[in-house]
Amino acid sequence: MGERVAFIGLGVMGYPMAGHLAAGGHQVTVYNRSPAKAERWTREHKGEAAPSPGEAARDCDVVFVCVGNDDDLRQVTAGEGGAFAAMKAGAILADHTTASADVARELHGVAAEKGIAFLDCPVSGGQAGAENGVLTVMCGGDRQAFERAEPLIGCFARACRLMGPSGAGQLTKMVNQICIAGLMQGLAEGIHFGTLAGLDMRAVIDVISKGAAQSWQMENRYETMIDGEFDFGFAVDWMRKDLGICLDEARRLNAHVPVTALVDQFYGEVQDMGGNRWDTSSLIARLERK
Repeated sequence: MGERVAFIGLGVMGYPMAGHLAAGGHQVTVYNRSPAKAERWTREHKGEAAPSPGEAARDCDVVFVCVGNDDDLRQVTAGEGGAFAAMKAGAILADHTTASADVARELHGVAAEKGIAFLDCPVSGGQAGAENGVLTVMCGGDRQAFERAEPLIGCFARACRLMGPSGAGQLTKMVNQICIAGLMQGLAEGIHFGTLAGLDMRAVIDVISKGAAQSWQMENRYETMIDGEFDFGFAVDWMRKDLGICLDEARRLNAHVPVTALVDQFYGEVQDMGGNRWDTSSLIARLERK
């Protein structure tokens, strides 16, 4: 018999992540702000739905959360009807939301007062990674809690590592998003340049992807970028939220991230074009428009 767990937030990431936990033999109770989605999840997987985050979390060993932002996270954990009020002492809350390091530290402290362990565990790998159970998870918090949660996280991840104390997981995710922003802009510019130069860009990518220019973005997005298709993966709205978190933290640290700030502006232009839900490779659409 697996562990008793809850999953709060059944978006494009949380829905399949909770499914992998159920497939792994764990007793899963889910909560979603839209009850219809929670009911649909219970029809597709072995598990139950609860009417509130607190009811989902009651008597669970580990509670997983994957919601939209800092305020959403505070609401489902420390707000009225939230998970913390119902969780038993010694339980763990593992938060997979991409949020600020400040809110991770804040909720770590609130949880500790209640005898609950809190881990900030943002993920990388996108919707496809969640659906295929191959996410990368970067965690912040106490090692003992991490070691207890890691086998469960392994149900939907191929890599999971403790990066340091509370907040370190979120800071690591910020590094991830900073790197992706620059890489994606470079790929967009390269394809745009090569197309105007009259090159066969599929042949170009086939060659340069064997060398130093290779990246996940290049191998997984170049064809749809060439074809002008942007319905795959992480949406521009979500990337701008993440980059906003990165830029806020950079100001606090006095870290200089000019490329990240510029790419954030470029994504703002994509939003102005109506590309809010296009994936992040849509930076090339902005270049083509110009």
